[in-house]
Amino acid sequence: MSEETNNVTAQDGEEFAKANEKSKKRKAARDKMLAEKTTGKGLIMVHTGKGKGKSTAAFGVAVRAIGNGMRVGVVQYVKGAWETGERYVLEKFPELCEIHTLGEGFTWETQDRARDIAAAERAWSQTKAMIESCRGEDPAFDVLVLDELNISLRYEHLPLDEVIETFKNKPHDLHIIVTGRNAKDEMIEIADLVTEMTLIKHPFREQNIKAQRGIEY
Repeated sequence: MSEETNNVTAQDGEEFAKANEKSKKRKAARDKMLAEKTTGKGLIMVHTGKGKGKSTAAFGVAVRAIGNGMRVGVVQYVKGAWETGERYVLEKFPELCEIHTLGEGFTWETQDRARDIAAAERAWSQTKAMIESCRGEDPAFDVLVLDELNISLRYEHLPLDEVIETFKNKPHDLHIIVTGRNAKDEMIEIADLVTEMTLIKHPFREQNIKAQRGIEY
């Protein structure tokens, strides 16, 4: 082995040692941070923004929950009329997942405000019943996915104050996921986790590519 190779190896060894020491410090700091965290509670999670992936992320959590033996409830406020891949997957676990598809399409499709309000009210009534079923020693659900609820609130199809108050008084251990762009400030305020999907490029806008099966639905 040449002297040059020996020098490189020695230098690498020093760099690795420094990197390992930094990793130890990061781990110690993280262990300390985790030790200071409180016990778990049911979270209110909001997926909003103009970018794609809000519902996709929510249903990803639903699948993860089912994989952990948790019971999931889904209420679709807008996309109920759509035939979606995620619905077919979740329906294969009827003992762990209950789905209510109560939407009738986006407002520009129905063009009937009274009908949109009626659909949103049906979905909200179902949501409240599912939340109430989670009280007591044997809750019916561990996670609720309220798909596109933000859309119904944006167009004032539901009373925002009632929704916020209901969420504030939800069962302690119940997780609630709300999707849809233009989340209200009040919803963001009470949420424990808020993720905004940022639109940078989209095939529909830039390339005139329509929604595709298995990707968008």
